[in-house]
Amino acid sequence: MRVRGLAMGGREVAISAVFTGLLVVSILSLPSLLLTTGRFSRGAGPAADWPFLQQLGEKAYPASFAYLISASTGDAERAARLLGALYHPANSYLVHLDQEAPAEEHRRLAELVSGQPVYGRVGNVWIVGRPNLVTYRGPTMLSTTLHAMAVLLRLGRPWDWFVNLSASDYPLVTQDDLMEAFSRLPRDLNFIQHTSHLGWKIKKRARPVILDTALYEADRSELLRPSPNITINRRGLPTAFKLFTGSAWTMLSRRFVEYCVMGWDNLPRTLLLYHANLVSSPEFYFQTVACNSAEFRNATVNSDLHFIRWDNPPKQHPLYLRPADYRRMVLSSAAFARKFKHADPVLDRIDREILKRQPPPRDDGDNGSSVDAQQGRFFSYAGWCSEGEVGLCSDPRELPGSRKGAIKAGAGARRLRVMLNKLLSARNFRRQQCRKRKRTPR
Repeated sequence: MRVRGLAMGGREVAISAVFTGLLVVSILSLPSLLLTTGRFSRGAGPAADWPFLQQLGEKAYPASFAYLISASTGDAERAARLLGALYHPANSYLVHLDQEAPAEEHRRLAELVSGQPVYGRVGNVWIVGRPNLVTYRGPTMLSTTLHAMAVLLRLGRPWDWFVNLSASDYPLVTQDDLMEAFSRLPRDLNFIQHTSHLGWKIKKRARPVILDTALYEADRSELLRPSPNITINRRGLPTAFKLFTGSAWTMLSRRFVEYCVMGWDNLPRTLLLYHANLVSSPEFYFQTVACNSAEFRNATVNSDLHFIRWDNPPKQHPLYLRPADYRRMVLSSAAFARKFKHADPVLDRIDREILKRQPPPRDDGDNGSSVDAQQGRFFSYAGWCSEGEVGLCSDPRELPGSRKGAIKAGAGARRLRVMLNKLLSARNFRRQQCRKRKRTPR
């Protein structure tokens, strides 16, 4: 990704306004489902092989989640592995592989997903068939997330929270642990790490004006600064609303997702227009919408539920997690962690000791290996498909029909409840919620 300078004039200002309008129209028009559906199997449907799935629409499980897994070039295997680790028939999954990824990698991802018969029989996994061109730190990252929200709402499946993850994330609890821990929470809570103390982000993020070429060019994702002049290229901080920033990784309630997509008042649209020219808009938008909304500011929990390790002082990217970080990850009680390198040994340990799934074999360069071998044969330990200490989930015809709603939570649920109780305690919940600091002089 490059940031270039251009001469700034009236024409460029007009172009900026047009592109901003195009971004908003593209999101709010709720495009049709351009998806590759997860129903790849031509065998009998869920009712024949999994009788317990007949009543999933009746809210058989205490909580359910809708996941967006975002991937870029080189991430097909990582995205498929993450999908297997997160999978549960009560949830919904949408996988987005950046348009810039080679066609061969898009085919590879489709093979990895279609090669798992469970996804096809349950029909709750989708791949975006016409993916978006995404610019790192650009508003197209935000538009992709909003697009995914719109799609997951339109699919009509029941879910309580929307979770956005990248292919470099990984769960630290099973889905049964997550469902058990969240079953006791109000469904309107939004987990958004946020602060109004912008610090260095004022100069580097909030005030510079940028254009994202992925909004208007077919094959280029790049951030442009309309002027190399540092004075012309900066704007003042907003006075009509308070700007908040934080983590781009969130867990959002279904009602808040509906509000961001459909917006029954004008706040989400107004803020979307503002963020179309903001650097790293995913680190600002949902924080600013939630904390400026009278309806949602009091339901915002100041956490992204992630374990992330940073340099000191923090740099642009977090540090990669290694086997030496395993103990700290577990003790953090977080639900997810990031970033991981592809096939790092610590992922195998998480699979083995926390998720109780069989780690996929190492890639030895044999392109003829099976899809199941690359993805891992077993899902995380869960009541819907496990016997004893071993998950037997690969063949749906092996499963009895009495598992509907069965939850087998373990130590991960207890750890996560400790974290949630601390976040929602009287001492922390209100005191860390959408606090407004004094505005920094311009």
